[in-house]
Amino acid sequence: MSDRATLTRLYLGEVERAGVSAAELRGRLPESELLNAYFHGRYLSRPVFLGYGERTRLCADLELVRAALVSLPDRLHGGDVAAFARAVGLNEDQISAIARSRGPRTSLHAKADLQAGESGFQLLEYNMGSMIGGTDNADICRAMLEHPLLAGFAARHRLGFADTRRETVANVLAESGSRPDAEPVVAVTVWPHAWNTDLGPFLQLIAEQWRELGLAAHACHLGQLERRGGRVWLGGRAVDVVYRLFLLEHLLEPGGPAVMDPILDATARGEVAMFTPLDSELYASKAALALLSGEADRDLFTPAERDAFDRILPWTRTARPGPATLEDGRTVDLLDYAVSHQDDLVLKPAGGCAGEGVVLGWDPATTPDLWRKQLARATQDPYVLQRRIRSVPELFPGDAGGLVPWNLTWAVFRSVGGYGGVFIRALAADAGTELINRMSGTSVGCCLSEEPGPDTGRVASR
Repeated sequence: MSDRATLTRLYLGEVERAGVSAAELRGRLPESELLNAYFHGRYLSRPVFLGYGERTRLCADLELVRAALVSLPDRLHGGDVAAFARAVGLNEDQISAIARSRGPRTSLHAKADLQAGESGFQLLEYNMGSMIGGTDNADICRAMLEHPLLAGFAARHRLGFADTRRETVANVLAESGSRPDAEPVVAVTVWPHAWNTDLGPFLQLIAEQWRELGLAAHACHLGQLERRGGRVWLGGRAVDVVYRLFLLEHLLEPGGPAVMDPILDATARGEVAMFTPLDSELYASKAALALLSGEADRDLFTPAERDAFDRILPWTRTARPGPATLEDGRTVDLLDYAVSHQDDLVLKPAGGCAGEGVVLGWDPATTPDLWRKQLARATQDPYVLQRRIRSVPELFPGDAGGLVPWNLTWAVFRSVGGYGGVFIRALAADAGTELINRMSGTSVGCCLSEEPGPDTGRVASR
């Protein structure tokens, strides 16, 4: 078996010997209508690689973390989901919304965001539910594999990829109770103000792709759905599944409950299925992640769970006044410690997505005065402090030749079938910031991972 460092070194060696340019390696990627509708032509010049053993260990650790997060209401609050929701900072409107949309079990549709440091992968956040991007990463893999150099390398090293879009469709069918041959009508639904951004056209293209995979999918915003005759309708189509691309935090907007309540009520009455129910966001809260990282409830978890936390979970604490335990066992005043260790910490809202509201303590734009003000504000809302992950850049063929270092965020998907693929977001190491999101000019890429073969005693499944 290989590992990502070895595979990367071997592939870059082949690229150098062949004299292939970065533009050639990207191939027809810049021509993709679907990808360019949202990513605007910013693509890495090679896939990243992952060894089979690395993938197996990482997925096992992530599954232990996911299961632990989902179990927190039982372990901490006797099964009272509402009490757990209050503990991580949700209000009563949000708690009511969760109760009305919950299914018999928490969705398996999830994505873990990680960075790779000197000691291995470290978990930034664990996103659960339908509000996870990057599910079209297989299109990037297919486009890059059209180049014979990469295709040959992948064949020799048994490298493949999971099609996350197909995994997503399988998740929708399995968790909505639809038969694979039923072609349920799926409303791919965003919050109204997001519809007129570049997200609207992108989702229309996604819906078109899904229609080829067995879902009668149509993109819309929440205000376009209607309830009548005991069903939910999108125009003249009765909707079987609302694929939710709106958030719990939208309930905090003026008039938010009035927009969301009709669909939540329809879900509670069984008039439509929601993929995914809103409770998935509850377990994705970074305040929930802080509970796994903390020392107070550590004895509630098994040795295997604690070992997984220690391997991949950075020190994370809810941002509030009072004592906190450090990795070495010392107890400090959390806010005093945060002020004096600004360069080693990041401040994050417990909810939300896409890096909104994240403050990097070490960023040149984060002055000590701004950091103190952000800390003071964070104590009034659900925020967490997390230890900085000092990621190790990876090298990619540069557009001007040579190799260029990039900082990466790895998004590892989980589906009803287990491993669901990887999506990569990246910034050049000299970009001047380490906040990797669309606003910072992120480039995107994919991952080829080693498949099981004779030396692992298993048969490749993909």
